[in-house]
Amino acid sequence: MEPTTMTLELGILLSLACAFVANLGFFYKYRGANTVAKVEVSHPWQSAKALFSSKWFALGMLVATLSWTLHVAALALAPMSVVQVALAAGVVFIAVMADRLFGFEVGPRQWLGLWLMTAGLILLGVTLPATHGAHSQFSEVAMVSFEAGFFGLGGLLIMGPRMGGKAEHHGVMLGAASGILFGVSDTAIKALTGITHAHGMLGLLLSPWLAVAILASIVAFYASARGLQDGDAVPVIAVTGTTANIAGIAGGILVFGDPMAGSPLGVVCQSLAFVLVVAASALMPAPVRSAGLRATA
Repeated sequence: MEPTTMTLELGILLSLACAFVANLGFFYKYRGANTVAKVEVSHPWQSAKALFSSKWFALGMLVATLSWTLHVAALALAPMSVVQVALAAGVVFIAVMADRLFGFEVGPRQWLGLWLMTAGLILLGVTLPATHGAHSQFSEVAMVSFEAGFFGLGGLLIMGPRMGGKAEHHGVMLGAASGILFGVSDTAIKALTGITHAHGMLGLLLSPWLAVAILASIVAFYASARGLQDGDAVPVIAVTGTTANIAGIAGGILVFGDPMAGSPLGVVCQSLAFVLVVAASALMPAPVRSAGLRATA
């Protein structure tokens, strides 16, 4: 077996592990976030201190750190679009964890929604032509345009609750914002893996994309925490993961030149994939909260 093929397969395995660990961390953070005061943008330090005062949220962040490490390793080994497709399998993990580990009653509509999300994301990914290697080269113009555009989109979603968005949608809007911003961070991290390979640690430390990755991660952290407080776990986590996946796939195509479907059938399948994801989002009503989730940590 060729080394590039082995590397690609290892990247996919790391992505699958990342998907499971990331969703586990989200559920721990949900439990912890709902035992402390609401996150306030005007008081970032106090909000962070309150969140980390919960042992469940702190555990969730520890688990999320492991997930991030797995994700960075996967991005260093495989094309970004391939990594995001493997992460799509994590959407199904959400329902299994919610039902088996955290006491949620996941209804038929939610199961259907989660399966449609998974099918749409996987269909979107498998219709992309095969690529090999880490594929970390990028255009500066495309990188700047993508990061600025998606950062702005995430910012608009964060402002949604303040611009008249319905209260019952606040959690999902903030989850979508955090997912997009995680995608912005992931795209910057993917670029940094190539920069580090070419120029070493000095190139990494001097790159402006390091600051972009850190800033996007910080804003996504607060948006995610408040989204978990304002909404219910299953839809917020599912939307966060889905938007992060779509942003990641878009970043792979627009920034790193991952190829798109070249045939009419491939274009039709990718269009169907987006329809499935949109339909799935409409099938994600708020789940019944488990009786013990709002107990004091």
